[in-house]
Amino acid sequence: MTRLLQRHRIQSGRFTADIREDFVVFLIGMRINKPFKVHRWYPVAAAMPGMLRALVEHPELGCLGYHQWSGRTTLLLQYWRDFESLNRFASDRELPHLEPWRAFNRAARNSPDVGIWHEAYLVKASAYKTLYADMPSFGLAAATRSVAIRGDTGCDRRPRGLELRPQYGSTIEG
Repeated sequence: MTRLLQRHRIQSGRFTADIREDFVVFLIGMRINKPFKVHRWYPVAAAMPGMLRALVEHPELGCLGYHQWSGRTTLLLQYWRDFESLNRFASDRELPHLEPWRAFNRAARNSPDVGIWHEAYLVKASAYKTLYADMPSFGLAAATRSVAIRGDTGCDRRPRGLELRPQYGSTIEG
């Protein structure tokens, strides 16, 4: 996972991610609905660096890598080995997630001052498509392995059985 921390060097050319096992994509974040009520959202924000540090220092926990973005709505994108590892990290009393989660629930569960959200997806081996061109190592390729694409193969082919359909959604306010 240390590759994610050194992701600023631009890789010239086209690359794809190479992972041959199932994996989990986990998106988590919060939205600060009332910015001046710092006592509601700051404890959640302050707990995150310790959690991420534990994941970097202990790759055996199963987190393959992550990226994060901050703003009024925050986003943390993580790649996990499997759901079992993700659930263990979330619920283990010895790890740094459970107690901050409980504290947040006690303090803000019935308050609209800060919102939280998460989504998790199981991705089957070879049922994904990635392309990175002339940019630093990023996303799944940074979390696993980045492989150069040669010629016209790789980026234009969909994995067997994967049909890409357009999806419509909403724009995220920052």
